[in-house]
Amino acid sequence: MSDPRVFFAAERTLLAWIRTGLTVMAFGFLVARFGLFLRLLSAQLGAEAHAPRLAPLSGAIGVLLVLAGTASILLAAREHRAFLRTLPAEDRPAGRDGRLHEGLATLLGVLGILLTVYLVL
Repeated sequence: MSDPRVFFAAERTLLAWIRTGLTVMAFGFLVARFGLFLRLLSAQLGAEAHAPRLAPLSGAIGVLLVLAGTASILLAAREHRAFLRTLPAEDRPAGRDGRLHEGLATLLGVLGILLTVYLVL
């Protein structure tokens, strides 16, 4: 007796991790760029002496958040692939093997690495 709900639950879990990883990556990009915004704003207002001391730190924190989001997406794809290998064939719906979502996760992981390189440079 097959139960495809197990397969679809694994797909939903992977997509939830992708969503979470993208959110963390976006937040990291925002944090990284906020320090640049503060430096530009203080330079424009002529308040060089009052520039925020922690503005340079925001770039490093932002990069770390982007890396954390990227790692969560890539690890989720790996765990999803490992879980699908344990499922019996009768629990997988016909024509569905999970490679599409794993490919999406891998693509997003590569884009996260490229975003990290962009933020560092």
